[in-house]
Amino acid sequence: MTDATAMLDQTKFSASGAFRRKRLTAFAVPAVILAYLLYIAISFDVLGLAKRASLENAGILASDSWSYKVHITRDNRRGGTSSAIEGERKGAYAEGTNPAWVEVADPENVTIDLDDGYVVRFLPDNATVFEIPDFGTITAQLVDGIIQTNLQEPIPDWINLSEQRMTVTTDAGRLSMTRSRTEVYRYFAGWELFWFTLDSPYSGHSLPEIVFGSRIDPTRSNISGAISDFWNNGMWRHKDVAWAIGETILMAFLGTFGAAIIALPLAFLAAKNFSPFMLVRGVARRLFDFVRGVDALIWTVVLARAFGPGPLTGALAILVTDMGTFGKIFSEALENVDEKQIEGVSSTGAKPLQRYRFGVIPQIVPVLLAQVLYFLESNTRSATIIGAITGGGIGLMLTQAIQTQKDWEEVAYYIVLIIGVVMLMDWFSGWLRGRLIGGKDSHGTS
Repeated sequence: MTDATAMLDQTKFSASGAFRRKRLTAFAVPAVILAYLLYIAISFDVLGLAKRASLENAGILASDSWSYKVHITRDNRRGGTSSAIEGERKGAYAEGTNPAWVEVADPENVTIDLDDGYVVRFLPDNATVFEIPDFGTITAQLVDGIIQTNLQEPIPDWINLSEQRMTVTTDAGRLSMTRSRTEVYRYFAGWELFWFTLDSPYSGHSLPEIVFGSRIDPTRSNISGAISDFWNNGMWRHKDVAWAIGETILMAFLGTFGAAIIALPLAFLAAKNFSPFMLVRGVARRLFDFVRGVDALIWTVVLARAFGPGPLTGALAILVTDMGTFGKIFSEALENVDEKQIEGVSSTGAKPLQRYRFGVIPQIVPVLLAQVLYFLESNTRSATIIGAITGGGIGLMLTQAIQTQKDWEEVAYYIVLIIGVVMLMDWFSGWLRGRLIGGKDSHGTS
């Protein structure tokens, strides 16, 4: 009875200890996670980042991605007023023409109707009047290089004012005044001039008019002329974009398949059952570790210094990085091949190369193709970033558009194209896997 009681007490003690450990674990794990999150918040200055965040700037950037703005600009030094979409010379209205909501009585008197009662007037002597409903009229004039206004303290937060610059931001439009120019920006939804610039005779014509209507340009047929003007659009640069997309896909293709071609023979040197020398296996495996242990962006910088910028440098960066990954994957596949199939081929009197060709390669082809096609899809995305560094492909155009901090609708256009290309490559790789390997992807899904 005493032994039974002792065993029962021991069991109770063990169970009690187990429950205590579970309780401690239940409290310790959340506490560790909470401490880690607190460490991150302090290290990355999350509170400071939240204070510096500007939802207004984010809203302007978001609106710029799906809209365009028309600039009405007065030159405060030389005089004269001009109108241009996005303020670009390629989007400028012809001399003497303006949008319908801009009335030019004479070079010194211009009325800009922004609708809903918002009206801007350019007056003589570099004076400007902005009529704003529910606020009043703002008058500003440039006198000896200093902006003088009728604004009184406190100035609303939607108005930025100094002696050198004034910016008034409203829902109808924005007024900016400096010593050199006075500009009014008015936003409209859409990607204006995406098809044709203002200097094209097809600008302003609908698709039915171009396809079925009478000839618009006497020197060209409507369809060929419209295709030519669209392809050579100076603002959206469709021809350059198509070439850049092609470069990006080519970088991914050359880098991926070049890496696979180099990695396959090296994988035989790293596989135990095909390379009997430990030193050779060790060298091959360390080579794979070295090249895949360095990120593709680092290889991009190194190779760009060695070979100069260009799409070929980007392809080499992808090749070097993926060679190590493919080498590891292929060598592991080789170590798991069925030896009986190799023995069967050998029994027919096949030579070593024939044993590899008919006994080994067919076994690893599904793994090889699946991985290569997956990496081709992934490298299409990577080639965009690599191209931004090496100066090739759509990545370069995307970086240039972001750096200008001006035409964010072009940034959105490039991003949409990149996503479309990745989706296309995803579908294509899935379809190709199904055709070459078989299985559920045989109908083109992935």
